[in-house]
Amino acid sequence: MRLSELVSCLPFYEMKGPNCNPEIQAISHHHKNVKKGTLFIAMKGEHRDGKDFIQQAVLNGASAVICDLDMTLSIPLVQVRNPRHALAQIVNLFYGYPSFKMNVIGVTGTNGKTTVSHMIQSIIETSGEHTGVIGTLYMKQGAESKISVNTTPDSLLLQQTLSGFLENKVTTSVIEVSSHGLAQGRLFGCDIDIAVFTNLTQDHLDYHGSMDHYRWSKSLLFSQLGHQHYNGFPKFAIVNDDDPFSEMIRQATSAHIISYGLHARSDVYASNIRYGRHSTSFTAHTPVENKAITIPMVGVFNIYNALAAIAATFVKRIPLSLIAEGLERMQSVPGRFEIVKAKQPYTVIVDYAHTPDSLENVLQAIVKMKAGRTFVVVGCGGDRDRSKRPLMAKVACGYATDVIFTSDNPRSESPLDIIRDMEEGVAGQNYTVIPDRKEAIAYAISHASDDDIILIAGKGHEKVQIVGETLIPFDDKQVAYELIMGSTQ
Repeated sequence: MRLSELVSCLPFYEMKGPNCNPEIQAISHHHKNVKKGTLFIAMKGEHRDGKDFIQQAVLNGASAVICDLDMTLSIPLVQVRNPRHALAQIVNLFYGYPSFKMNVIGVTGTNGKTTVSHMIQSIIETSGEHTGVIGTLYMKQGAESKISVNTTPDSLLLQQTLSGFLENKVTTSVIEVSSHGLAQGRLFGCDIDIAVFTNLTQDHLDYHGSMDHYRWSKSLLFSQLGHQHYNGFPKFAIVNDDDPFSEMIRQATSAHIISYGLHARSDVYASNIRYGRHSTSFTAHTPVENKAITIPMVGVFNIYNALAAIAATFVKRIPLSLIAEGLERMQSVPGRFEIVKAKQPYTVIVDYAHTPDSLENVLQAIVKMKAGRTFVVVGCGGDRDRSKRPLMAKVACGYATDVIFTSDNPRSESPLDIIRDMEEGVAGQNYTVIPDRKEAIAYAISHASDDDIILIAGKGHEKVQIVGETLIPFDDKQVAYELIMGSTQ
């Protein structure tokens, strides 16, 4: 595609430099990925500014550059006011607007995004469609998957991925949408058909600065559904009726609204709830029909997750019988209430719970399992929202009989300083401090007896621990398994 054709999608720009029209074979905003035929788009990132690498991109063979600077280069320069907006528009054109050629479901909220996305995927695949998932765990279609760097990729990687999905005959893509991704415009140019809201509690204040900005960022997914009401192309907002933030979403969107919750006032709701040790049953009510459903998960939070998935697939006109089948055959999601199976007489659960609300949800589910003692191994991430540390500790000590404070991903902070912040929320209460995470897990395992439950919280699916700038291999599930097997030999 020629440069002139690519920039034709931009309403305003100024072309400078040599009067030529190079063939563009690739687009990149990272100078290290630039080669001959590449259009380099210089944008400001979280840690570095792409404008500082324009000359290196030229040396690497860039055919043209887009940036907001007025400068002289040996190759064409396209000067724009907002390179990030320009990137979104250009990559959409370059990849043929893939999101407009499939059904796209975006899932946002503080907790539950990954589980809801996988529930939706299971339901849609049960109905016979090919799906793709983009989120915290990976970018996956069929048996092919790539590790995700961010929950929501930037617009370049997003359009590349959706284009690849199309080539593999994907008809529905499910995207986990983070508040960071929304605030940074990573979804610019992506045509979302169904937007799902799970819940909203305190998180990411180290980035957003306030709950107001966090709420505003989440609302963008719904306001960006647009105002079209074309026949045959409806847009839907799926909202949690039991969460106060839903009112803001209702005001932010002009799309059709479908609510879900645990009360009959909602369009989709649950009744006759029965909790088992490893599963939950309930009757799902929709505006069309009702059906008894069993999910291979526990906890009221997973009922909400299931209702969100039911509502999102109900508006796709998938029969409730297939929705129920898709939920019942759902595979466990890595790091989400994942049980470590090593033939031990006690239960070990690994969960990503890293907010006060998500930790409380998981512990409430454990209480319903009617266990003996409850052990919680928990820490808090370094260089992140400090205000939630004492809240996490308070929740842990409020539900568990045995609490072990340990290291999570300390990053540039001292693990002991992080733990001291946690202790401010539980002054005078009983807990054990073991900064080394493996030793903390070993302590819980060595003290657990029959029918006890150990919850290892905070890291879930993560395979590394971040200490300083070093990534140290560490998998909670694998560590726990090896410790259990070592203790029984």
